Amino acid sequence: MAIALEEARLAAARGEVPVGAVVVRNGEMLARAGNRTRELNDPTAHAEILVIRAACTSLGEERLTGCDLYVTLEPCAMCAAAISFARIRRLYYGASDPKGGGVENGARFYAQPTCHHAPDVYSGFAEKEAQALLKDFFKTKRPREGNRGIGE
Repeated sequence: MAIALEEARLAAARGEVPVGAVVVRNGEMLARAGNRTRELNDPTAHAEILVIRAACTSLGEERLTGCDLYVTLEPCAMCAAAISFARIRRLYYGASDPKGGGVENGARFYAQPTCHHAPDVYSGFAEKEAQALLKDFFKTKRPREGNRGIGE
């Protein structure tokens, strides 16, 4: 999770929402990424999507069977679906996202009958640090509106 947090900090430095992700298989890091939606002008360039793409490229495979994903914020529904389609074994995330999350909040993608694969999900890893990154970022972006519930 430390590397995912580092990626989140790098994303914030680029003006992106500070979310970072890492894919690991058998203790070996396959890929790391942070959000790049603004930089790439791509609304799908979330950290999870980018790291899944990079790990698949690294392995030369379309699925990441036996791989674990570490991400600093609860994935949205789009990313939860990508995690499912990639057949990620375990998902570890830091801060919950009551407003935009798609795993334990919102759509609860893995609980839907249409979900073909659900990873084992573990939350709360480095949660306070992940929350602090998000809160600090949004304080500078929306000083009057506060944090709008992200990471709380």
